[in-house]
Amino acid sequence: MAKLWLILIGAIIVTIIGAGIYLMTADIPAPTQRVEKTLPDDAFPN
Repeated sequence: MAKLWLILIGAIIVTIIGAGIYLMTADIPAPTQRVEKTLPDDAFPN
């Protein structure tokens, strides 16, 4: 049972490290769609 937990924790650590490396090296483009939203005057107190 202890060996199962060791393998499971190792797999989780390898997955986290792999995801971190992917996010650091991937060239993910920023969103380019413009967002325009009208805010009501009541939302800003004087």
